Amino acid sequence: MDAAQQEATARARELQRSWYGEPLGALFRRLIDDLGLNQARLAAVLGLSAPMLSQLMSGQRAKIGNPAVVQRVQALQELAGQVADGSVSAAEATERMEEIKKTAGGSVLNNTTQQTSSTGATTVRRVVREIQSLLRSVSDAGDIIDAAHTLAPTHPELAEFLRVYGAGRTADAVAHYEAHQS
Repeated sequence: MDAAQQEATARARELQRSWYGEPLGALFRRLIDDLGLNQARLAAVLGLSAPMLSQLMSGQRAKIGNPAVVQRVQALQELAGQVADGSVSAAEATERMEEIKKTAGGSVLNNTTQQTSSTGATTVRRVVREIQSLLRSVSDAGDIIDAAHTLAPTHPELAEFLRVYGAGRTADAVAHYEAHQS
């Protein structure tokens, strides 16, 4: 790989970090490990071609262009967390992955058949990821930060919202969301 290709890959990975919280190679490798998948199976569940998944993982491509695929990634992240904490068995995870594969990626904010946690409430993390996905589909992190700086003097709460959800880490957005719920 020449210097220009290395630079392009590094830039793509940095963009992925700003859009998705981490480079997609790391995110996808974790899903593969946590859910016991291979790359071909992950690509199939997400609705991507194997070459596209490979390009995203290697940094040859920066952005997932299809919002439904982004939402499937988020659903798989949630599922992986449930498998890790033991609340979902391997057999249930396999079933859920088939359901995720069939989803068209509808919004969790207005979908009346949304998945719920055992308490019956939509998980905070899923709502936060939906907000992040929506903001990040409209603009990249740099432009969102610029907009936040512009708003900060007159609308500091809106500026904080843009920074946290549009360019921040999911854990920080979850904390922000929980702190602002009454």
